[in-house]
Amino acid sequence: MYKMKTLVAIAIMAAGFNCTAQNKPATNDVQKYLDAYTKAYVKLYTQEQEAQWRSNIEILAKDSSNVIAARKADEAMASFTGSIENIEKSRAYLKRTTLTPLQKKQLEFILYTAANNPQTIPAVVKERIKAENEQTQTMYGFHYHLDGKDVSVNDIDNMLKAEKDINRRFHIWEVSKHVGIPLKKGLINLRNLRNQSVQALGYSDFFSYQVSDYGMTTNEMLALNDQLMRDLYPLYRELHTWIRYVLAATYDQQQVPDYIPAHWLPNRWGQDWSSVLDVPGMDLDGALKHKSAQWIVKDAEQMYVSLGFDPLPATFWKKSSLYPYPDDSAVKKNNHASAWHMDMNKDVRSLMSVEPNAEWYETAHHELGHIYYYMTYSNPSVPPLLRQGANRAYHEALGTMMGLAAMQRPFVYGRGLIKPDPKAAQIDSILPLLKEALNTVVFIYFSSGVMTHFEKEMYADTLPADQFNKRWWELVKKYQGIVPQGERGENLCDAATKTHINDDPAQYYDYALSYEILYQLHNHIAKKILHQSPHATNYYGHKEVGDFLKKIMYPGASKDWRQVLKQSTGDELNGKAMVEYFQPLYKWLQQNNATRNYTLPEHMGD
Repeated sequence: MYKMKTLVAIAIMAAGFNCTAQNKPATNDVQKYLDAYTKAYVKLYTQEQEAQWRSNIEILAKDSSNVIAARKADEAMASFTGSIENIEKSRAYLKRTTLTPLQKKQLEFILYTAANNPQTIPAVVKERIKAENEQTQTMYGFHYHLDGKDVSVNDIDNMLKAEKDINRRFHIWEVSKHVGIPLKKGLINLRNLRNQSVQALGYSDFFSYQVSDYGMTTNEMLALNDQLMRDLYPLYRELHTWIRYVLAATYDQQQVPDYIPAHWLPNRWGQDWSSVLDVPGMDLDGALKHKSAQWIVKDAEQMYVSLGFDPLPATFWKKSSLYPYPDDSAVKKNNHASAWHMDMNKDVRSLMSVEPNAEWYETAHHELGHIYYYMTYSNPSVPPLLRQGANRAYHEALGTMMGLAAMQRPFVYGRGLIKPDPKAAQIDSILPLLKEALNTVVFIYFSSGVMTHFEKEMYADTLPADQFNKRWWELVKKYQGIVPQGERGENLCDAATKTHINDDPAQYYDYALSYEILYQLHNHIAKKILHQSPHATNYYGHKEVGDFLKKIMYPGASKDWRQVLKQSTGDELNGKAMVEYFQPLYKWLQQNNATRNYTLPEHMGD
């Protein structure tokens, strides 16, 4: 999964604007205030993004100049957005009954943003900003050592996908967790500072603050995520049973474990199991290994252009950081793929470390989904303060949907990456579906289950710091059915090895909800627009698909997210489309697992 940079999490914006032209007449005091606020915000946001960009692409040991510059830019933004004047004015204006819907939404944005940076407690806000920047540097400046050599996270990921020796796998997996040790102290401090920041404006805790951006309470958000897991649980239980037996055979283990050893899986957090399965006739890694990393990104751009979107601006190619640094480079960078909007105008960038393989091919299509979302809701009808996704999950839904669409067999054949197998009709159509479920369905139990519940407990329940690792692994076992080999003591902090825990906090449920939205949108595109099977679609060249996407993207956050979904698909948010999509796989797994021992309870929560 891939995040957008959210140091000001709710301020992901896009292109040019003219406040007065958007909200005529701009003669009343509310509109004058909004215009003045927006002008100042744009300037500070641009400065902040530039500073954070440098801090993420130029990480040097013992050189804190970029960290200091980023911190100062963050402090300037916080001082403005959280000013007492902005708090008081936005509160007062929101009491008026004569506001237009757009004015009301912008004022709510201003007050929500102020709650993260309240200048009623400036020392706490300043300390939190300092701590966040230091945590980022610790995380991405960390050197992983394996067998006396420096290795990158890409190296670790590739080894976990390929290594067959079980003891060697454990050693690699354990190395991937070393970064959690220096991050724990900073995470404890950030938990406290984040809670204190938002409590100053009446929020009970930072988790509740983040959830409120959906217009929901913490309990409502937990209930929504738990319902999604219950909807998919019969399928997840089948997948869990299937992979236990497959992995035991892969590693030549006579005993099939009741719970999956964490180091047996091809992903550091067990959130994606898909690489254990090769689909005949779909060797995309083999097809891409002779391509360049540059080709991967350009081909992703071509998909969007074929749907009727404009080519990416020249500045994207000039200013983005798309490819990995050499292994021996003294300069490090944030190794997590992300999409950035720099100036609320034409400066859009992506931070990736693209290599010519299937994972990065999917990721490139995903990240450009964010970029094209920025570019589309940057239009005169949407005030700059509302140039965001309909909600945070929409950005991920659209990006992930485009990534998955690029992996479907008809699309890959159509792009000429793989030639249709003469025996294609004989290839089991279930296998591509199984591979997809090992990614998307499996991910739900990490995102809705482990991450969402851990961060809720960490912020809302003030989970004691000496129980972080214990509780993390209890949740991993409960929701994912995964266990570590041996004890994982409290000197470690395995939760902190996940990027988002540190610098994209208390909103990982965005990804889970994005899958619900994704399958609802994809189901509509396949059945209502393309008249194709949802399991075998090809978006490429269909401008009617682009038109459908543009209608969703265009309003940004100026329309309620529930309304956007209802108008797009005719339905409210639910897991029905996702359950229906994988129904053929569920029946297949039941047959294949008929003689196997199930170890997860029959019903979730038993």
